[in-house]
Amino acid sequence: MDLLRIKTLKELRESGYKPRSVKEELRENLIKELKNKNTTMDGIIGYEDTVLPDLQTAILSQHNILLLGLRGQAKTRIARLMINLLDEYVPYIEGSELFEDPMNPISWFGHHILEIKGEETPIAWLHRSDRYTEKLATPDVTVADLIGDVDPIKAATLKLTYSDERVIHFGLIPRAHRGIFVINELPDLQARIQVALFNILQEKDIQIRGFKLRLALDIQFVFTANPEDYTNRGSIVTPLKDRIESQILTHYPRSIDISRKITQQEARLTDSQRTSIEADGLVKDLVEQIAFEARDSEYIDKKSGVSARLTISAYENLISNAERRMLLNDEKSTFVRISDFLGVIPAITGKIELVYEGELEGPSKVANILLGKAIKTLMVTYFPDPEKVKKAKTANPYADIINWFAAGNTISLVDDLKLEDYKKSLESVPGLKTVIKQFHPRLSENQKVLLMEFLLHGLAEFSLINKSFLDKGFSFADMFNSLFSAEFEDDEDEDYNDDQGRF
Repeated sequence: MDLLRIKTLKELRESGYKPRSVKEELRENLIKELKNKNTTMDGIIGYEDTVLPDLQTAILSQHNILLLGLRGQAKTRIARLMINLLDEYVPYIEGSELFEDPMNPISWFGHHILEIKGEETPIAWLHRSDRYTEKLATPDVTVADLIGDVDPIKAATLKLTYSDERVIHFGLIPRAHRGIFVINELPDLQARIQVALFNILQEKDIQIRGFKLRLALDIQFVFTANPEDYTNRGSIVTPLKDRIESQILTHYPRSIDISRKITQQEARLTDSQRTSIEADGLVKDLVEQIAFEARDSEYIDKKSGVSARLTISAYENLISNAERRMLLNDEKSTFVRISDFLGVIPAITGKIELVYEGELEGPSKVANILLGKAIKTLMVTYFPDPEKVKKAKTANPYADIINWFAAGNTISLVDDLKLEDYKKSLESVPGLKTVIKQFHPRLSENQKVLLMEFLLHGLAEFSLINKSFLDKGFSFADMFNSLFSAEFEDDEDEDYNDDQGRF
């Protein structure tokens, strides 16, 4: 790049360089992008008609930005991608810790070096990736961390008095001069620390232990916050919120398709997992449906939200569970089964905040309830609604399956079954394969077997057959026989306890 050959202020002036503020830079580069129908927000899915237009409007207005939304809504990723709107390189005074513009110095060092060297002032170049600073707000963050403090070691080394500006050690914000500065989880920042940001946002000056410095800091501020934090951990003080010009609301994916694209983009799978493990569209949709069910569940705190990271982790676990079975059975390839969803339970339990009713049930049980509801929701998109079938005058396509279980037959599907045993178990249920052929005749063999298992789970969710949880899988049996045997066992337990009590 020719610009990088420029090494002095004189050469920089002769090149025609004109200083721009970071907000002007973002604005002008965004205008070029919009005219050329390009996008720098690669990887942001589902915000094309909502969040991104609001973000572009804020940048065009040269506003500081607050991204407000629940966990796992790509707030930080959006902020990080904004660096793509910066110029690839900008010049600065070589040796300046604030990366000052050679034509617009703001510190003692910048003014001093220009006064001494003039047109021969040495120039260096800063890449846009180095113009991004991010700080996670925590209760232990201090004013010194963000803005700066007096450095007694520097004063002693340089033999300066404490009244000299050079004894100041600048914090993260001054060092983000001419760049993008992001504070994540702003409400977690103590109120007195938030107050320290007032003058920086409005007056461009900073105050450090009695110093009043008029540093014309040039920074694009981006803040992120979770609405939950307003009640749980803290809040954004009103005067600071008033100084943040644009507040943009983020949201979760609004459809299964969008959610699925995000998961497939973000899931970290090895090459061997991608080539040796087949994941049908059904299981991919089922993973996403779990998150949708969780966001509507009465057991889960809606104010806390259900992060998109839940589906990403769940999908990774799903693939890994199938891979584990493949390795144990010494198979070269496999496909994801419904029984593999037992492996996603740990990914769900760690990412949901339960309300009181959910705590009573327990996280693992709530996770299984969500899986069941997801299966029930998708069941009617693949097969006739069992409830409507009951009322219809036509023949019940599930009759043979239900009657087989009613005769006292059972089937167990554990997650480490070899493929031959898995198929044999499912094919032993009369009518199961017939239903699949009737409604999905053009599927591959693996897809047909997967749908056979899915149908059993679906019928169980509609209470037509019984499903019991095993240590490594599921067991299916007749609904009524299971109920009667469960009641009989309960009665026996009660009598036993009574006997023990009398004894």
